[in-house]
Amino acid sequence: MKRLWLIFSQTSTVLLAAYFVLATLKPQWLNHSPWSYGSVPVVQSQAPEPGEIPSGSFRLAAQKASAAVVSINTSKAARKNPNAEDPWFKFFYGDQGNEAQTGLGSGVIVSPNGYILTNNHVIEGADEIEVFLNDGRHTAAKVIGTDPDSDLAVLKITLDKLPVVVLGNSDSLQVGDQVLAIGNPFGVGQTVTSGIVSALGRNQLGINTFENFIQTDAAINPGNSGGALVDTNGNLLGINTAIYSRSGGSMGIGFAIPVTTAKQVLEGIVKDGQVTRGWIGVEPNDLSPELAETFDIKRQDGVIITGVLQNGPAAKAGIRPGDVIIGIIGNPVSDVTHLLSQVAALKPGVSSKFTIERKNSTLEIDVTPGVRPKPKETR
Repeated sequence: MKRLWLIFSQTSTVLLAAYFVLATLKPQWLNHSPWSYGSVPVVQSQAPEPGEIPSGSFRLAAQKASAAVVSINTSKAARKNPNAEDPWFKFFYGDQGNEAQTGLGSGVIVSPNGYILTNNHVIEGADEIEVFLNDGRHTAAKVIGTDPDSDLAVLKITLDKLPVVVLGNSDSLQVGDQVLAIGNPFGVGQTVTSGIVSALGRNQLGINTFENFIQTDAAINPGNSGGALVDTNGNLLGINTAIYSRSGGSMGIGFAIPVTTAKQVLEGIVKDGQVTRGWIGVEPNDLSPELAETFDIKRQDGVIITGVLQNGPAAKAGIRPGDVIIGIIGNPVSDVTHLLSQVAALKPGVSSKFTIERKNSTLEIDVTPGVRPKPKETR
């Protein structure tokens, strides 16, 4: 009996020593054991294969589009107050700082030639513009042209092997489609946010002259202006331009200019140095019940003309105050914003058929639009 006890104790000592050696040198060998010291039994997922994309990930879309989204830094020279040297001015207002003003925004490279689309308000009045690429390169940019009516601008940089975004089809968008917003919010660096298309054709917001915004709940913040709104394939759908906010941060309502509009502006500026839009020289108003009663009009839709510019395209064609425009080239006109957009899309010098209602009779009038005058610059 004593011999058996001796054998048992020696065996236990050897096994215990072996266990402590393994626990010290190879603890991973014992992780499956419920008696392991210093570890908690957990269920570990299997490591994904190299290159495997998790289900529902937007990784490929973000990687495809992000390379072509740039950060834009602008600076404006300080405007010296003409009274800055007046002693009384200094006494009441102190020394006025002469520091340059700086701004941040985003842009999208849309051509291997270095053309960049951004918002006009990002670069408006800037004396110097510097573009920072996602690959670490940076360079000065030149303004090719601006279009304040759509709040778009075209810049150009000169670098080799530029990444370029692929243009998508914003006309095929539907409410509920998933989208990504890419830009440089608050100057923290390139950021990707996701959401859905909340609404289409948003207008009458008082942001631009021509408004046809894509509304999204993807987080857009100051600094995102000029950045990309892309689909889940990484194709460009719009240029982020504005947010609705009472706090200065995202409240889930952001607006982007459709890529179809941005492409027209890009081509017009690069080709002609400006965007050429149609113009007929009228003062339009939405047809309200009060105006309908004043002009003795029975219909309730369309755009009523309350003023016509003398010798303008509309006047030469025979359009009069009190006429209601209800269609252009067969397309219905519902409000003033719709009318402006349709007229702007007309080719100057080419006759177009307008459908109007005059004294409760429907007429068709051929109007040859002119070139829309440039908006007056404000400083």
